[in-house]
Amino acid sequence: MRPSWLCAVVLCAALGAAAQDLELSPALPTSAQAAAWIEADPGVVRARHAAAAAGHGAEALAAGGHEWTLRLQGQQRRYQDGGPASREWLTQLERSLRVNGKAGLDRRLGEVERELAQARVGEARHESARALAELWIAELAARQRRGWADAQLALARANVDAVAKRRRAGDASTLDLQLAQAELGDVQREASLAATAVVKAHAAAQLRFGAEVPVGLVLPEPREPALPQAAWLQRLLDEADPLKSARAELDRARLVAARSRADRVPDPVVGVFAAREARGNERLLGLSLTLPIGGAQRTQRALQFEREVDAAQAALDEVRRGLELEAAQAWADANGSLERWRLARDTAALAAGNAGLTQRAYALGEADLQTLLQARRQAAQSGMAALEAQAEALRWEARLLVDAHLIWDLAHD
Repeated sequence: MRPSWLCAVVLCAALGAAAQDLELSPALPTSAQAAAWIEADPGVVRARHAAAAAGHGAEALAAGGHEWTLRLQGQQRRYQDGGPASREWLTQLERSLRVNGKAGLDRRLGEVERELAQARVGEARHESARALAELWIAELAARQRRGWADAQLALARANVDAVAKRRRAGDASTLDLQLAQAELGDVQREASLAATAVVKAHAAAQLRFGAEVPVGLVLPEPREPALPQAAWLQRLLDEADPLKSARAELDRARLVAARSRADRVPDPVVGVFAAREARGNERLLGLSLTLPIGGAQRTQRALQFEREVDAAQAALDEVRRGLELEAAQAWADANGSLERWRLARDTAALAAGNAGLTQRAYALGEADLQTLLQARRQAAQSGMAALEAQAEALRWEARLLVDAHLIWDLAHD
């Protein structure tokens, strides 16, 4: 087997395994929960209604726009010889007929309209899934930030109490107490900001989706991408709803152009008629045929739609290149965020250890209060940075899964 074929087989196997056996991240809601929230999202509901409307439009195109026309005509004829007037009438039933393959083109155009509407449903579900993952992880991160801030607040209060006792015992100065109280004020401000962030994050998830993030759920450790880069990119392009929409737009433009070319042969109007004339002595029954003569407008319209095919092809190429660029950037951001989280985690562990050592040194009188507060401040900042890096890495992990339609039944769009 040639190496290129071997790579293709390995790639297909990776795609199939990932599509079937992917383990959902514990940071995300279950597929059943997410699918229900996504389907209820107003943007998805609107797209579903638009798809239903496109279905009716497709049926209308298949039926055609020509209708039967009934014409009734009555007249009275007077003769110069003074004889009785002749009451005469004409009844005619006629209809235009689609010729030159127009009926088949209209049916195919209706099918493409359905496909385009369904692709737009997929786009709406994809954007909704992105938003759900973002809001879900944002609330989890806000909760942990508040928990972290509350822990720092408890430490700052305990430190103020300890410094106050030492001051009463003569082992600490008024300046030391003021420094500890100032540190407490800063930590209280951070705790207030963290509490506000929780309220805002919860409101955003509630108002957009009605989603309830379970109490006690915490941010897990970020994971490596579920697929190799080549396999993930291939799946993303295969599942990309904007690409499906652009292809459907191109198909529609081609069919509209073909329909316009066919329309250069005008549709004839055929009919049957019956008439009564000459005081009822003449009764007529016949067929009619009307042949419109096409002009320059039909030719120019056909040329216009040919150029629109070229524009749709360029739009498809533009969408593909944009997706490939966005995918490359997303992959780089996901891997970079994972690396930054690991660095931030290790830095936070070192800063926390340093703060613990400084605390013991302060208790033994080997370090002053300013050194202790500085060590605690550095540990708090490093811990918060690690938390933010963890949340960011999880956002990009979810983004890769959503964009490749690997979770939440998005592959069924």
